[in-house]
Amino acid sequence: MCRLLAYLGSPIQPDKLIYEPEHSLYIQSYRPRETVTTSVNADGLGIGWYHSQKETEPFIYKNILPIWSDINLPQLSRYIESECFLAYIRSASPGQASSLSNCQPFSDRNFLFTHNGFIDDFRTTLYQEIRNHVRNTVYQKIEGTTDSEHIFALFLNELVAVDGDWEQALQAALNTLFKLTKPYGVQVLANIVISDGHQLIASRYAINSAPPSLYWLKDAPHFPNSVIIASEPLFPGNWNSFPESSMIRVEKNLKINMHQI
Repeated sequence: MCRLLAYLGSPIQPDKLIYEPEHSLYIQSYRPRETVTTSVNADGLGIGWYHSQKETEPFIYKNILPIWSDINLPQLSRYIESECFLAYIRSASPGQASSLSNCQPFSDRNFLFTHNGFIDDFRTTLYQEIRNHVRNTVYQKIEGTTDSEHIFALFLNELVAVDGDWEQALQAALNTLFKLTKPYGVQVLANIVISDGHQLIASRYAINSAPPSLYWLKDAPHFPNSVIIASEPLFPGNWNSFPESSMIRVEKNLKINMHQI
């Protein structure tokens, strides 16, 4: 089970959350507290971030190494300063290759996408179903083999249908996922975080299962004027657990809107 981290707020160095907290993303790679299917997250890592002063597409760094073996990320995450970033450590589903194309975050234009979860028996169930469902322009963008990237493809496919409203696009993608899953009766876990650099949208969702853990925290004492989303609390505080089958939107002014899926 992968672990996620997302930040939106005043500019910070990502290492302040990836490495420094007592239960940082780094610690979660080998000592997670709330995973069910795995005990380590050692199959890769990634971070995507946005420039604090320029309107550019996001920057991405990925590695197939465990985070504890990566000698570059500690320096990079200390050098970067960003108002918005998504970070991720991977626990690969059985049969999924450890390759850069399978590492998150995935991106398209100004969007960053991370997913914690899985589609059970993906290759024999929804792999072809999703590919048949999306339009060719989206299909051509799929580079890897993961269920995560195929869920991102569903999001991009729905984005056109809802005229660019990406909160509706994520809702529609999850609805489509539910419909495609129904004939197979398999488990789907879909904790998702998406950003455009100015806002965050996150879902805690599952089909035929309980969803993985997901939390949010606003204006932590050491991180004022910010919202943090994480698979597990990084440090003591008033962390809010996402209700099951819920979605939140964190706006640029850090206003939080929550609704049921």
